[in-house]
Amino acid sequence: MDKTNFENLRVYQLAEKLEDAVWDIVKGWTVFARDTIGKQLVRSADSIVANIAEGSGRGSRLDNLRFVRMARGSLYETKHWLRRAYERRLLTFDQTDSLKETLDELTRTLNGYLRSLSSKT
Repeated sequence: MDKTNFENLRVYQLAEKLEDAVWDIVKGWTVFARDTIGKQLVRSADSIVANIAEGSGRGSRLDNLRFVRMARGSLYETKHWLRRAYERRLLTFDQTDSLKETLDELTRTLNGYLRSLSSKT
């Protein structure tokens, strides 16, 4: 299957990397942890990627901008759930450290993408 435009975006690729890492971690948790924090964490990480994809397919810059803003909201929600998971000892320091690199780069890239869409008036 050919790649669509959004799949070539670095921001999309980073978000996909994060959602896959989150999935791999959460699937190893206990049933209780997966059913509580795990589901919220996976949904918020998946939402980042889904909003980037949906926005790019909407056909207008303003719709894309709106969905990228929602993606940023989901990114911040994901950060919240990762903090809670670490505080509740569901994540190790090494897992957190590894995720932090992706989160930091994704945050910078997503904010840059948002600025580029905002500046095109």
